[in-house]
Amino acid sequence: MNVDATTVEVIKGALIYAAEEMGIALRKSAYSPNIKERMDHSCAIFDRERRLIAQAEHIPVHLGSMAIAVREGLSRYPGKLEEGDMLLLNDPYISGTHLPDLTLIAPVFHEGAVIGYAANKAHHTDVGGKAPGSIAGDSTELYQEGLIIPPVKFIRGGEIDGDLASLIQSNVRTPETQMGDLRAQIAANVTGSRRLVELVDEYGVEVVEASMGAIMDYSERRMRAEVGGLADGVYEAVDWMEDTGSGSEPAAIAVKIEVKGDEISFDYAGTSPQVEGPVNAPLGVTVAGIYYTLISITDPTIPVNDGCFRPVSLHIPDGCMMNPRRPAPVAGGNVETSQRNVDVLLKALSEAAPDRVPAAGLGTMSNISMGGLREDGSPWTFYETIGGGSGGRPVSDGVDGVHVNMTNTMNTPIEAMEAYLPLRFNAYSLRPDTGGPGEWRGGCGIERSWTLTGTAATLSILAERVKIPPWGLRGGGSGALGEYILERADGSSERLPSKCTIPLRRGDTLHIRTPGGGGYGDPYARRPELVLRDVRNGLVGVESAEEDYGVIIDAESLEVLVSETEEYRGSRK
Repeated sequence: MNVDATTVEVIKGALIYAAEEMGIALRKSAYSPNIKERMDHSCAIFDRERRLIAQAEHIPVHLGSMAIAVREGLSRYPGKLEEGDMLLLNDPYISGTHLPDLTLIAPVFHEGAVIGYAANKAHHTDVGGKAPGSIAGDSTELYQEGLIIPPVKFIRGGEIDGDLASLIQSNVRTPETQMGDLRAQIAANVTGSRRLVELVDEYGVEVVEASMGAIMDYSERRMRAEVGGLADGVYEAVDWMEDTGSGSEPAAIAVKIEVKGDEISFDYAGTSPQVEGPVNAPLGVTVAGIYYTLISITDPTIPVNDGCFRPVSLHIPDGCMMNPRRPAPVAGGNVETSQRNVDVLLKALSEAAPDRVPAAGLGTMSNISMGGLREDGSPWTFYETIGGGSGGRPVSDGVDGVHVNMTNTMNTPIEAMEAYLPLRFNAYSLRPDTGGPGEWRGGCGIERSWTLTGTAATLSILAERVKIPPWGLRGGGSGALGEYILERADGSSERLPSKCTIPLRRGDTLHIRTPGGGGYGDPYARRPELVLRDVRNGLVGVESAEEDYGVIIDAESLEVLVSETEEYRGSRK
């Protein structure tokens, strides 16, 4: 059936906004600050053949794996879904991410027939396991990371299955919060389902389905044109996870990308085998990184759906760190290895698309999860990721204090955390001199410091880039390393590893300092007025201006000494 272009465009916009509206419903009705404030959730709509048709601008690692979660979740569920039912799962070897991400799938019915699916993922602040927050830095098997939920019918005829709800609540530390967030996910799917039914009521099933096909074909044509614009060739890169959580040795992620005509392939042969620590990346995470990178270096205005990825072929060896076998732990693969995967992909593609690829961003989500008991004995849990610097770009500086690549969350407001949690904040600021020097400076990292005011807690850190810095590009310098300093109430202090789970006591203070982004281009090509601006804004020190950029600035007047700068730069070339 042929549908006119105007109708196709209207239906495309309606489907995309339906996914966005799902996210609004989820966020506004959630209980946890992680969803209400950080917006750690994602929503999408699928056609009746389980193909991605529209998604909201949410979390790349969720969105890129959602198609796997929907396809595998529905395929592996042994029963039949009726109108008003919803399927719940979090098994990483089916849903594609990690256990705290609960996926909820709703079949959408019209006149007794399935016309599509509404689905969402939301990161819950606790799903059980060995450590509060369910992201232990030292787990060695999946079973330590929390409650594993295969595809189960959580909603039956519009009602929550009470037995399943009780089972989930009995296995998490903050059951009221988790059930509140699950109800928010239900509300999101109800919203998406309603909007899809309204479209079919207005245009009819045949027009909507034909339009969905046209939308996917349109995205395929545009993606093939973009890939066809890249030079044919083979592009390779390697980057490293600095440690695995179970050992201090680095683990390699190696990728070979081949562009041939309007098709592109990704081969991970040469990547380290799966490891004992929690940095293994489920297949869905790896695929999500590939899709995200491809969209980023081609044209982000292409509607993201199943059609975008038809020109893509993959070879990700079974049993490697980027496609592990059960029951390898994966909590950090979703949040940390996903970031390094994008670093590797961008490094490889920096030759294929040199005017579109930035230097490396901070390369970590800097995961902090924690929990304990309040004075009245009630449990609390907390989870957040912390931004840093993005990499310098071919035409502009990196961004200071921002989440990059596979996460798209906000920084949790201090006020929200102090209102809900036994924490007192001491500092929250940008870190000067942490962005890599370059003609275009890397973004600066963040310093975030708080003191535990409760009696005791268990802290887990899952991070990267405290040993291997974010790389610069085209002569730019590396971004600064991150660091985690624990200052005990008794005055002693210690530098923590990037992956650990440790006890805290009242009065202990954690200093979190996230990495900066790499610089882009020769630092001596940076305009002196831009260096001066950074000095005045407190992002670059006077000494660093001279040492890194060859720009001499008077410390009192904060003005560039032009003749001295020209002479100094000339002598250093």
